[in-house]
Amino acid sequence: MRIGIDLGGTKIEGIVLAAGGLERARLRIPTPQGSYEAAVAAIVEVIGELERRAGAACSVGLATPGAISPATGLMKNANSTQLNGRPLHLDIERALGRPVRMANDANCLAVSEASDGAAAGFKVVFGVILGTGVGGGVVVGGRPLTGAQAIAGEWGHNPLPAPGDDERPGMRCYCGRLGCIETWLSGPALQRQFAERTGRTLRATEIADAAAAGDTEAAAQINLYCNRLARALAGIINILDPDAIVLGGGLSRMAGLYARVPELWKTSVFSESDSIVTRLLPPKFGDSSGVRGAAWLWPELPA
Repeated sequence: MRIGIDLGGTKIEGIVLAAGGLERARLRIPTPQGSYEAAVAAIVEVIGELERRAGAACSVGLATPGAISPATGLMKNANSTQLNGRPLHLDIERALGRPVRMANDANCLAVSEASDGAAAGFKVVFGVILGTGVGGGVVVGGRPLTGAQAIAGEWGHNPLPAPGDDERPGMRCYCGRLGCIETWLSGPALQRQFAERTGRTLRATEIADAAAAGDTEAAAQINLYCNRLARALAGIINILDPDAIVLGGGLSRMAGLYARVPELWKTSVFSESDSIVTRLLPPKFGDSSGVRGAAWLWPELPA
């Protein structure tokens, strides 16, 4: 059996998968805030509890924000900044006394959805995380593409394409740059933008619900969000030309994205609008795709 762990900005989720991807156990706890040591301890605690429930030792895969630097072996590019510069992979292995496989959370999402999810059967898949942060991962032929700097797919830290006058220079990102896609499309960014425009404080999914219920202010904000997401994804299509793009993270539950965004990206994709076959898909496993993908980092052994 295989354990997958998804280390998010607000929650740590774990899952046990048996043969054929059958779920045997699941656990979710809040992510300790601000303390690297507490996060490591919490991950180890979740693994121990899942193995107790499963009744056996399991392989462990870990999905994280950010990536392991090929140069130093330390974490980098995590929006949970207490992880950066830390040997997370080694610290978990030391605590467990056995090997652990670790990958970026967006890569894990893409692996999960390309393996037995919404994009099963597609050769080139781009997985998107729209949550506390914005990330991306690339899967080709069922295998994640990491890249020379371990940043393949990290579209969230490119500038928002074709910015309007009111979008320049953009907000300062935690990475130090101005106007990153993440500062426009993350859940906190959507909430902040809506509050600035309306004086109302709603969570991102509440804004989407209000828009669907006929709230004109919320509808205007969601339309603007769709426009920015379409521009950002058009850049991915122009470079990678994937068969499918699968959304993950909390904002992937906004049902209106899947029809509206492909209509809007037609004006930015370098192809005839009636020939764009890239599909925008919701995740089959919802916000559990990342944790399932972490488990899939270990191959299934023959019965």
